[in-house]
Amino acid sequence: MADAVYGEGCTIDEAATVGHGANDASAPTRIGDDATIRAGTIVYADVTIGDSFTTGHDAMIREDTVIGDDVLVGTKTVIDGTTTIGDHVSLQTGVYVPTDTTIGSNVFVGPGAVLTNDEYPIRTDNGLEGPTIEDGASIGANATVLPGVTVGENAFVAAGSVVTEDVPANTLALGTPAKPRALPEPLEGPNQLERA
Repeated sequence: MADAVYGEGCTIDEAATVGHGANDASAPTRIGDDATIRAGTIVYADVTIGDSFTTGHDAMIREDTVIGDDVLVGTKTVIDGTTTIGDHVSLQTGVYVPTDTTIGSNVFVGPGAVLTNDEYPIRTDNGLEGPTIEDGASIGANATVLPGVTVGENAFVAAGSVVTEDVPANTLALGTPAKPRALPEPLEGPNQLERA
């Protein structure tokens, strides 16, 4: 853990690795106050994390990632690097976040959801473009969001949906492929992720 800078009140399990892959060219891992990093989690060098960060077990956070305050990275969730995540975000168990993804603040991503960044895997080299999940959006369990797609502010992606096109703000995306529709009344308004 020598390649990391910690704030006050952090709890890092002995079986967690922080600062993995550090070398002379990499910046140290920086973690804010009151973090809890559980066993099996690997946080690479050149990662910056805000206050009140929590992981489940066996999470992985790759280099060149910036994470805000009050973020949960669930058990066996993978953030593959070169990613920005805002404040008050909950990435539940088994979420996959690829390189070049942007996640806003007050975002919920349900268990087993998969974000993607490669439009034609191993067929052509078009470069990578992760999705953008805007502030207040929710992604349901086992949903898939394709490369370059934007899920708009306060939008809701239903569980199991496959999102192939942008989702407008304040709408529900449902189905395979997902189609936008009006948000039902119980889904209107912001996510309730901010801790008091």
